Amino acid sequence: MTTALHPDAAVSGDASDASARQPYAYRRRPLEEPDWRRLPGWRDVTRDEWESAQWQRAHCVKNLRQLRQVMGDRLDESFYADLERDQAERATMSMLLPPQMLNTMDSSSTGAFYADPVRRYMLPVFSDRRTDWPSHPHASRDSLHEAEMWAVEGLTHRYPTKVLAELLPTCPQYCGHCTRMDLVGNSTPTVDKHKFTVRPPDRLGAMLDYLRRTPGVRDVVVSGGDVANMPWARLESFVDSLLDIDNVRDIRLASKALMGLPQHWLQDDVRAGMERLAAKARGRGVQIAIHTHVNAARSVTPLVARAARAMLDTGIRDVRNQGVLLRGVNDTPDALLDLSFALLDEAGIMPYYLYMCDMIPNSEHWRLAVWEAQELQHAIMGYLPGFATPRIVCDVPYVGKRWVHQLADYDRERGISYWTKNYRTGLELSDPDALTRRYEYHDPIYTLPEEGRAWWRERSEAV
Repeated sequence: MTTALHPDAAVSGDASDASARQPYAYRRRPLEEPDWRRLPGWRDVTRDEWESAQWQRAHCVKNLRQLRQVMGDRLDESFYADLERDQAERATMSMLLPPQMLNTMDSSSTGAFYADPVRRYMLPVFSDRRTDWPSHPHASRDSLHEAEMWAVEGLTHRYPTKVLAELLPTCPQYCGHCTRMDLVGNSTPTVDKHKFTVRPPDRLGAMLDYLRRTPGVRDVVVSGGDVANMPWARLESFVDSLLDIDNVRDIRLASKALMGLPQHWLQDDVRAGMERLAAKARGRGVQIAIHTHVNAARSVTPLVARAARAMLDTGIRDVRNQGVLLRGVNDTPDALLDLSFALLDEAGIMPYYLYMCDMIPNSEHWRLAVWEAQELQHAIMGYLPGFATPRIVCDVPYVGKRWVHQLADYDRERGISYWTKNYRTGLELSDPDALTRRYEYHDPIYTLPEEGRAWWRERSEAV
């Protein structure tokens, strides 16, 4: 005999009706590679050309003239004027769009292009930006103070057991919201980029020497820039050397190009090299993973899935996604869940982190308040497996990554959250107050009540 747990509960309708009543209804959506031949400039591009990493790199869109050549008359002149003004007055990153990324944007009309989530962060225009507070008063070029924590040039030692190795200052694509906008990419009219001063071989050698004499480090994030822009032989040599250091147990290769230029990761030499590294890592009991950066479900295409699965087939531990939470891009529960299911179900990529956009100049239109991020984290819980539910984190200056519910205090009126930490960075090894000090993070001012906005106006005027 079977006894119902809730015998009085009314049962009506079928499973699909019940699903429709949920705030989010899961539907598996097969991936689609948009037809690049719909765009006038790529009308005659063959599949072999499209799937060539060399062709993709050679045909990146770097300026308005090239964008016009690709788009033909699909966009109004007003859009180009809007883009040109942003490039001259606001852009912190130069324009660099692989055809793969541009092809995923909705260009069916000028209005659709303006609204497209990928366009909004990869090709920002002046009208996207805030005019009241384009930058927060506490915005800074190196908002996470990574360069201050360099143990040697390019090697940030912020966490006790982890380091960030910035091997190079370039990427196959430049995101408008880049947290390393002070170093990565070409200079823009508004930002004169910093430069590495040590020759690359010497800089990488100094990183390896530091890790050999620092046994407390077990985890190395190999980044830049984007490792896909480093000649494969040089990258493989560096990672191979990491695998010879006994205390290194985790290696993470950071590459947005797994999404923006999947053709790179499908090349025979890259796949063969990753197999060699994965085999050596397995022999040593070391984990190698690739961390990519996808912000919108429409960016996950069959080519991206092929690249991710090709990397998993080499024997590495995982492919994970670290997206950025951006207003107008992925700031709704549906957008985040659609992205997560596309990654997990269709590409084998693990949803991992969603960072709040950092406080760099001219980024206020992208940033969300901490309370908004908390609401989004709540909204996406329970739909994905626990191991694949992305954590929304705030990268707090001088602190590091913290789940958005880990704040110690929160002044909602002024938009100031307060955070603590449980370790010292390299800057604070002799600081007795490092573990008791409260560190600040700031919400976008336009999200505050009028009293809070007035408080910031008064402070700004006084300065």
